[in-house]
Amino acid sequence: MSKLFSPATLRGLTLRNRTVVAPMCQYSAKDGFANDWHLVHLGRFAIGGFGLVVLEATGVTAEGRISYGDLGLWKDEQIAPLARIVDFLHSQGAAAGIQLAHAGRKASTPVSWHKDLSEAEKSTLGFEHWTPVAPSAVPHTDTNPEFQTPTALDAAGIRNVIDSFAAAAIRANQAGFDTVEIHAAHGYLLNQFLSPLANKRTDEYGGSRENRMRLVLEVTEAVRAVWPADKPLLARLSVTDWHPDGWQIEDSVALARELKARGVDAIDCSSGGFDGAVIKAVAGYQVHLAKAVRDGADIPTMAVGLLGDAHQAETILVDGEADFIALARAALDDPNWAVHANHELGASNYDLWPNPTDRVRERDRSLGLRSFAAN
Repeated sequence: MSKLFSPATLRGLTLRNRTVVAPMCQYSAKDGFANDWHLVHLGRFAIGGFGLVVLEATGVTAEGRISYGDLGLWKDEQIAPLARIVDFLHSQGAAAGIQLAHAGRKASTPVSWHKDLSEAEKSTLGFEHWTPVAPSAVPHTDTNPEFQTPTALDAAGIRNVIDSFAAAAIRANQAGFDTVEIHAAHGYLLNQFLSPLANKRTDEYGGSRENRMRLVLEVTEAVRAVWPADKPLLARLSVTDWHPDGWQIEDSVALARELKARGVDAIDCSSGGFDGAVIKAVAGYQVHLAKAVRDGADIPTMAVGLLGDAHQAETILVDGEADFIALARAALDDPNWAVHANHELGASNYDLWPNPTDRVRERDRSLGLRSFAAN
């Protein structure tokens, strides 16, 4: 058995393999509610053999959504549609995760394919527009009017953020999720507090690295306190801002150590998210970040970012650069990536294919493909 398709255990959760579908915003919800699009979009990854499917950035408050089309978990009524998705993922052998998020100053942005909406269209789509909040009253960029100048959070606002993450985690557990991921990456609120590019505060939440980490750690403590002890807790970090004046790899290593001490079980290692970043995105361009955090903080990591080659993914795990491989765009392109990669890496059986797809095996037998190929 390949490393990629070996089981992995975090606390009381054992994944059938180490393939992960990373969170991907669909901008297709209304008032934060999941719908049939989300069920079909996510369900096909479970059918396709992935070990863990993580739902998109889900707003812990209404104003914490990136757009009016984001999923939400700020009210109890949003639990049931998510539970339907969780149940289906479980029925196909995949674990279910959800990314809890607050967009901060990058909130209330438009959905890119919904332009020049009529009033009727706005009503149908649940269009909303609001003033975002952030660590400081500094916009994400001055060159794009889609990003507003936010309101700086006061002490009560910060307390509300912490409480909202915890409340959303309780709802996620009620929906049956196996894990939650705290989103502290990609220039969203928690990442904004971490990075000196966005955090200009002079109180206990700004200035030194210790102060800038405070909110992320307080959110983690609050979530871990309400999240079941036998369920793993994940955190997604932008390990580097790719900016000389921003958050650096060594900062993430220090933060990962503190997150581990507070009950985080694995770090999802991404990067970037701020204006002015210089990123050369090539295959595997973030793998070294997963290795740096894994080695420096002695914590399991997920590698993510242009990792669609099965043999490369296997090598990353065998070489100890990461513990899990997370795919987003590659999974969109091929929802059956996991079952296909399993064959590429030498699997001779079709056990990862669901029973209703057995005709694939019969096709392969007829055409001499995969395990039926002539030696």
